[in-house]
Amino acid sequence: MTRRVSEWVAILCMPTVLLLIRVYPWQPLRDKVAQSTTIWSADGELLRATLASDGQYRVWTPIGQMSPELVSAFLTKEDRWFYWHPGVNPFSLARAAFKTWRGRARQGGSTLTMQLARLIYRLNTKTPAGKFKQSVAAVWLEARYSKHSILEAYLNLVPFGRNIQGVGAASRIYFNKPPAQIDLGEAINLAVIPQHPAARAGRGLSQSRLLSAQARLAAYWINKNHPTDSERRELELPVLATTDSGIPMRAPHFTDAILAANPGASGAMVTTLDTDLQRVVERQIECYVTQFSDLGINNAAALLVDYRDMTVKAWVGSADYSNPEIHGQINGVLTKRSPGSTLKPFIYALALDQGVLHPRTILRDEPASFGPFTPENFDGNFVGPIPAQDALIRSRNIPAVWVTTQLRQPNLYQFLQMAGVSNMKPQSYYGLALPLGGGEVTMEELADLYAMLANHGVLRPLRTLQNEPGAEGARLLSPEASFISVDMLSHNPRPGEDSSLAPPGRWPVAWKTGTSWGFRDAWSAGIVGPYILVVWIGDFQAEGNPSFVGIEAAAPLFFRIVDALQLERPGEVIPRNDPPPGVSRVAVCAESGDLPNKYCPDTVETWYIPGKSPIKVSQLHRAVTLDISTGLPACPPYDPDSTRQEVFEFWSSDMMKLFREAGMPRRKAPAIPDCAADDTRGAPKIATPLRGVTYTLRRKSSGETIPLEAITEADVASVFWFDGAALIAKSTVTHGAVPWAPAADGIHILRVVDDHGRSAERDVTVRFTN
Repeated sequence: MTRRVSEWVAILCMPTVLLLIRVYPWQPLRDKVAQSTTIWSADGELLRATLASDGQYRVWTPIGQMSPELVSAFLTKEDRWFYWHPGVNPFSLARAAFKTWRGRARQGGSTLTMQLARLIYRLNTKTPAGKFKQSVAAVWLEARYSKHSILEAYLNLVPFGRNIQGVGAASRIYFNKPPAQIDLGEAINLAVIPQHPAARAGRGLSQSRLLSAQARLAAYWINKNHPTDSERRELELPVLATTDSGIPMRAPHFTDAILAANPGASGAMVTTLDTDLQRVVERQIECYVTQFSDLGINNAAALLVDYRDMTVKAWVGSADYSNPEIHGQINGVLTKRSPGSTLKPFIYALALDQGVLHPRTILRDEPASFGPFTPENFDGNFVGPIPAQDALIRSRNIPAVWVTTQLRQPNLYQFLQMAGVSNMKPQSYYGLALPLGGGEVTMEELADLYAMLANHGVLRPLRTLQNEPGAEGARLLSPEASFISVDMLSHNPRPGEDSSLAPPGRWPVAWKTGTSWGFRDAWSAGIVGPYILVVWIGDFQAEGNPSFVGIEAAAPLFFRIVDALQLERPGEVIPRNDPPPGVSRVAVCAESGDLPNKYCPDTVETWYIPGKSPIKVSQLHRAVTLDISTGLPACPPYDPDSTRQEVFEFWSSDMMKLFREAGMPRRKAPAIPDCAADDTRGAPKIATPLRGVTYTLRRKSSGETIPLEAITEADVASVFWFDGAALIAKSTVTHGAVPWAPAADGIHILRVVDDHGRSAERDVTVRFTN
C-alpha cells in the first residue's frame, strides 16, 4: 500500500527542493556521465565509437542534429506535458497511483525529467524512498537547466537495450543512419524501445513485441496529429529495427591510429578525413585486388594527403581490415617497408641544390663499381649517356648511385634524418644502397617527403585532427630545387600511354614508382593535383612475388585512384606550380647538356639555378675543314675550291666506348693535325668592364648596372657571360652591351665565352654605397 502512494509523496517534496537552487555550481549534463570516445570525419560522419568507461555506447548528439520527427516521437511516447510541468507531473502521478491502487497493470507516472534523474544519479526508484529521491532530483534538474538541455540529455542517455544508450548510437546501430536522417516511422520504432528495452531490443530481438508497440504509438500519433497522406503511409508500414549494422567502424586503420596517438582521450574527436574520398580509394583498392588476385595481388594500402594544409583525406591500411588471411588489421600506412626507388627524386633534388647537375646534364648509365658496391639496373641493361631527367623518370640505378656519391652536406642519409624518418640504422649500415631502397620508411613518411616537394621545399607534419594547428615547417630544399624536381617528375608518362595524346583538363601528376629487393613491395607515389597519393602493394609477411613491380602493379592502381579522384572532385582548384624567381630557362645542346656553340644542331630548353647549376659552353660539336680529294683534315690556309667544312661530335674515348656497349655507336671524329689546331688568337676580348676600375653602385637604386661588352672574331654569333660559375646572360654580337646588376659587392671573376668555346676573363671590383 505504501509503494502504491509513493508517487503522491513525491509531489510534496517540491517546495523543499526550491530552497537548494543555485547553491551548488552548475555542471553541463553531458559531463555527468561517461561518454564514448567518438571519431568523426571532417564532413560530419561518425567513423568510430568506443565503449565509455562504464561499458556503454553513448554518442552524444546535439538536439539540433536530430530529426524533428525523432524528438516529437519521444515526447509523444514519454512525456506529452514536458514543456508544462516543473519536473514532476502531479496528474500523471495521480493517474498512475490510481490505476495501480485499483489493481490494474502497473503504470509509470515518471516524467521525462524524472527518467533523466534516474539515469544520471543511478537511482533505485522501485522503493518509496527511491521515488522520493527521483522526484526531488527532477525538480532540481528543472530548476538548474533549461528544457532544451534536459530534453537533449534524456535523448542521449535513454536506454535502447544491451549496452546502447542514446539516440546517437541507437539510430546508427538499428538503422545505420545518423539521428538527423531518421524518418517518422523509424522514430516511432525507436521511441517504443526504451519502455521495455530488454524485451524489444535485446539480444533476442522480439520483432512481434516491437511491431505491436510501434503500431499502438503510430495509431495514437495519427489520432492526435492528423498526419498527411505520405506521413500516414509511412506510419502504416512496418519498420523493423535490426542490430546487424552495429556501431560504425569506418576507416578502421585510420581510427586505430587516432586512438593510439591519443590514449585516454574521451568525447568527440573531429578528424581531417573526407569520407567521400575515403570511399573512392577503398572502392578502387577493392576492385583492383579482386581483379588481380590470380596474380597473387591480395593486399594494398593507400594514403591521400592534401598538401595545401597537410590534412589526411583518405587512409587505407590494407585491402580488408577483417581478413585474417592477409593480416588485414596490420596498418600498412604505419608499417616500415623498403621504398624501392621512390626516394630517387630527393637525390636529384639535393644534387640540384648542390650544383651537381641540371635536368639536361648527361649522366652515364654503364656498368660501374663504387668500392665493394656494384649496382645493377632493374632490367639488367645499360642505356649509355642519358640526361638526368630521363635517368630519374626511367629509374636508372647506376646514375642515381653516382649522383649520391657527389652529394656533400647534406647527403641522402642526413637529409632523411632531418626529414624525420624514424628508426634509421647507422649510415654505414646502408652505404650506397640507401637510394635504391636499402632503408625503410612508412607511407606517412613518404607522403610527407613528397608533400615537401609540392610545398617548395618546406617540410610540414601531417595533420589528422581538425584542432591540430598547422605548423610553419622547416625548409630542407630550396624552392628552386623543389620546383625543378617536380617538373622533372611531371614528365614521367603514364604506363603504356603517349603523353602527347592525354585529354585536356586532366590533373597534373608528378610521380615515381619503386620496387623493393626480392619483389616484396611495389610502390607508386606522387603529386596529384592538390593531393599527395602514395600506393603500396605487397604482403605483410614480406613474401616476394614477381608481380610486385612498381610500374606494373602499383602504377595502374595509382592512376585508377587518380582518375576516380578527379571524377569525384571535378571542380577542385589545382594549385599553380609557377617557377620561383630563382630559376631560369636556358637552351642547351641536346647531346651534351651544355650551352650550345654555333655548331650544335639541336637544342632543348631546360631549367637551371643561376649560381648553382653547372653550366658551360659545349665543345662537343666542332667544324673540321676537310680536303675534298682525300677526305682528311686540311691545313690552313684553306682553299675554298678544294676544301669543305663538316661538323663532327668530339666524344671522349670512354664515352665512345660507352656508346658502343649501349648499342649506339657514334661516328669517330677525325684526328686534327697540329697545323689546324685551335689556339687563343681568336678568343674574345672584354671591352667593358674596364680593367683596374672599381665600380661604385648605389645599393638602393634598382636601375644602376654595369655594361658588359666583348670584341669577338667575325665567325662568332653569340657570347655567354658568367659571374664565377653563374650564367649572367647570353647575347648576340650585334646586340651591343649587356646590362649587369651585381648581386653583391667585392671582387667578381667575370668571364666571357664565345660559341666556339674560346674565353677571356677579368677581375671586377664592385662597391655599394647607400
